[in-house]
Amino acid sequence: MKQIYTIGLLVISNAFMTLAWYGHLKFVELKWFSKLSLIGVIFFSWGIALFEYFFQVPANRIGYSGNGGPFNLLQLKVLQEVITLVVFTLFTLLVFKTEQFRINHIIGFIFLVLAVYFIFKK
Repeated sequence: MKQIYTIGLLVISNAFMTLAWYGHLKFVELKWFSKLSLIGVIFFSWGIALFEYFFQVPANRIGYSGNGGPFNLLQLKVLQEVITLVVFTLFTLLVFKTEQFRINHIIGFIFLVLAVYFIFKK
């Protein structure tokens, strides 16, 4: 069950992180947002990123084997990176409709899945 909690929290965390890091590129289309200075955009994104930590920190605490979780530190980090790339890809395809998903991206994801396989292999 801790695996599911950890993965779920990481997905939510990465959704906030992706929104904080890249959402401002799309939010500029909003009239009120386009008037913000760079410092304003940074603080706005920082506010979103705060929510990332509300999910990331518990995910790491629950998931880490040193705290009784199912994942060692390397497994936890690789899992987090793969989730980050999946969330980012979905965000990009759904929000930025100008981006294309090509064969080289599919090949890259296959290598990521292989990386997860080898990191988790005993």
